[in-house]
Amino acid sequence: MNLLFRLAVFLSLWCCSDAQGQTKEESTEEVKIEVLHRPENCSKTSRKGDLLNAHYDGYLAKDGSKFYCSRTQDEGHPKWFVLGVGHVIKGLDIAMMDMCPGEKRKVIIPPSFAYGKEGYAEGKIPPNATLMFEIELYAVTKGPRSIETFKQIDTDNDRQLSKAEIELYLQKDFEKDANPRDKSYQKAVLEDIFKKNDHNGDGFISPKEYNVHQHDEL
Repeated sequence: MNLLFRLAVFLSLWCCSDAQGQTKEESTEEVKIEVLHRPENCSKTSRKGDLLNAHYDGYLAKDGSKFYCSRTQDEGHPKWFVLGVGHVIKGLDIAMMDMCPGEKRKVIIPPSFAYGKEGYAEGKIPPNATLMFEIELYAVTKGPRSIETFKQIDTDNDRQLSKAEIELYLQKDFEKDANPRDKSYQKAVLEDIFKKNDHNGDGFISPKEYNVHQHDEL
């Protein structure tokens, strides 16, 4: 995973809520999940805040017509996204919980967990469409908003992130890139992080401001 992608994910998550076109209506409908294959050895399953790598194909349930295929997009690379934060429609966030790397699922997603009454014209999804997805999960890793990453950045263990701590974390990440950026670019990234995360303006980012997707209590 390259540096620009890691930074894009890191910088985008404070504003993630619902995927484009997704309805916020409450519903008694459910996402139906059929496990097609689950590896015998599964030491880790996906949870909210994890960074997933997966292929998925989307179909209209009413006629089986395909509206999306990740294998034909972006040179066929599997998609990276953070689970449970609105990077994908709500139905996929639900459908991909508790999955093992290597697992395959077929899921049926009602309109209330997809694109609702409005549909999604760019994706050729009509209003009130029930969707079907075939999913294959390849990897599950700790996401950038996980409690583990927060603790890694919080070097003095004071339960808040200072500019110096985030600057050090970013510096190490920049050093992994084959085309390192200059100091002014690094400073701009740091300022952007604090502008959009330090909501009370105290010069620190708390777990709540960081929007930690925690598996355990801090």
